[in-house]
Amino acid sequence: MSEILFEYHKIDPATWVYLSSLLMIGLFFKFNRFWSVRNLDLALLILLAPGLLMVNEALQPGESGKSATSEVDRESPLSAVPLAGSAPEAGEPVEVASPAVQPLDVPPLDVAPLAVAPLEVAPLDGEPAAFAERTPLQATISNPELAHRGYLWLFAVAAIWLVRLLLDPTMVRRPLLEPNLTNGGLIFLSVSLFLFLMANVITAEVSADDLSGAKGAQSLREGHDTSDDASKPEDYRRHGPGFYFLHLLPSIPTSPFVHENAAQPEKLPEIVSRSMAIASHLAVVVALVTIGYWHFENIRLGIAAAAIYLMLPYTAQMTGHVDHVLPAALLLWAVVCYRRPALAGIFLGLGISVIYYPLFLLPLWISFYWQRGLGRFLIGVGSAIGLMILSLALVSSDLESFWYKVQQMFALWWPVTEGLRGIWSLGWDPWYRLPVIAGCAALAGGLAIWPAHKNLGTLLSCSAALMVAVQFWHGFDDGGGMYMAWYLPLLLMTIFRPNLEDRVALSVLGEGWFTKRRARLAHLDRAA
Repeated sequence: MSEILFEYHKIDPATWVYLSSLLMIGLFFKFNRFWSVRNLDLALLILLAPGLLMVNEALQPGESGKSATSEVDRESPLSAVPLAGSAPEAGEPVEVASPAVQPLDVPPLDVAPLAVAPLEVAPLDGEPAAFAERTPLQATISNPELAHRGYLWLFAVAAIWLVRLLLDPTMVRRPLLEPNLTNGGLIFLSVSLFLFLMANVITAEVSADDLSGAKGAQSLREGHDTSDDASKPEDYRRHGPGFYFLHLLPSIPTSPFVHENAAQPEKLPEIVSRSMAIASHLAVVVALVTIGYWHFENIRLGIAAAAIYLMLPYTAQMTGHVDHVLPAALLLWAVVCYRRPALAGIFLGLGISVIYYPLFLLPLWISFYWQRGLGRFLIGVGSAIGLMILSLALVSSDLESFWYKVQQMFALWWPVTEGLRGIWSLGWDPWYRLPVIAGCAALAGGLAIWPAHKNLGTLLSCSAALMVAVQFWHGFDDGGGMYMAWYLPLLLMTIFRPNLEDRVALSVLGEGWFTKRRARLAHLDRAA
């Protein structure tokens, strides 16, 4: 970005939290209705930032390639003395300093060696006992204590959001609370933020750690199916369930932290990753505006939701992560097309195929279409999933590798209890994930029954609630709580939505595939 704008430097994440929080308060806080749900929602959105900052700071790699000695040590005369066991470089002259005092000729003493017990290091004050002995996975985290606190913060705020979203269907009275800026100002602000965020994606450097997926893509192009390797269990333990091709794309880090191990990735995966990230964010923004214009009948609400999405610190820090934003775009476009059950099913089926976790949304959406449109919706879901499975067969060397890719797509394995990441590697027993998974499944089944009267507002809030619930047991990549893009767009539409009691399947859907088209043609015949 500095090549385009003179002396431009990326904003530090903590600085962006302060600036964006003040901007969101100025634009969306209702000062004339202080005790309103809108203001509470705005405060909860801002409270997501501290936990995100703590986790991202703890996950940053330490500075490599620098000497462990300080500047004071370099200036000390002792720094000129070579350490024991060190050897000079080839061809480098060795300087031997003559001692100022001649050593005394003292006979050696015959002293028996002492038995020294191994040293036991106690954990720091306030540090969990589990950090005293760190596993190789924990050793990749520069500050486990800070990461532990960050995940706890994210879980606490996510729990509050879960309760808020489950109570949303009971909030019938929803006064119109528009932003404190005109449509023109919101559009200008949104376009400017989008351009700056996408410029960061284009100009960001990719570190060597982000190239593991790109190396897999290179192997695939060379005809070697990496899913046949002996490291298959480590693959799904790192990435978790999801689409095989999505794990081949490198993540584009957009934070201003300098990566000393920056490397040149394969050009094709890098270009595809950047392009998909930009297209996914554009799809999210367009979908938010479309929902406001088409379903809320108020385009200003859609523009406001798009603006606040681009202001969020999470969007600024995770802009280049395709596995975060692509599922969000698919789920949001399923809501855009909810009046076309087949199209909605296709987008939801693609979301299930990409990251698996939207599978828990199926009971809710089936219940919404139960009275009308269920068959079309299920056909759309099945056709999308079938095409995604077929695409795996085209790149599999044999039946075994194909079955492994299908297993990875739909998590067809026992719940993983080893090698997890996030808070499950920082002292929490992974076996506690099992009741959390069971609770999430029970919540998904319960939302198929309650509330009995489901409308578009229920679809938005309950879908967001389920995607918040999966954060509590997601234990791959950066761990649970960090994949906020899966629920943030749906959550924003829940915050800004008006009363949608009349948006039910019986009133907005036709009786068949071409019902509305036949009615329109009949109307034209009568007019002729």
